[in-house]
Amino acid sequence: MKIYLTAVIKAKEENRTEVLEILQNMVKETRKEEACELYSLHQGIEDKNQFIFYEIWKSEEGLARHNQQPYIQAFGAIAAEKLQENPQLYTTTII
Repeated sequence: MKIYLTAVIKAKEENRTEVLEILQNMVKETRKEEACELYSLHQGIEDKNQFIFYEIWKSEEGLARHNQQPYIQAFGAIAAEKLQENPQLYTTTII
């Protein structure tokens, strides 16, 4: 079963450029993963510190493998310091 994931990330103003660079690297690396069907990064128009990922994964197992990748782990390590709040994650399926 495919997994659809939306992640909302809010960088602290002073860390926006650094967070964006990290997120763009995540896009580059994640798109190489076999289980990834879509991994797109968006930036807020009104709030430039807000980033949103739209993702489609072939399976829960593929998403779980993704979450163990070093570039995802590295993002998790800086999140508390560089973000306004914890990322909001929404996993869904199509009904």
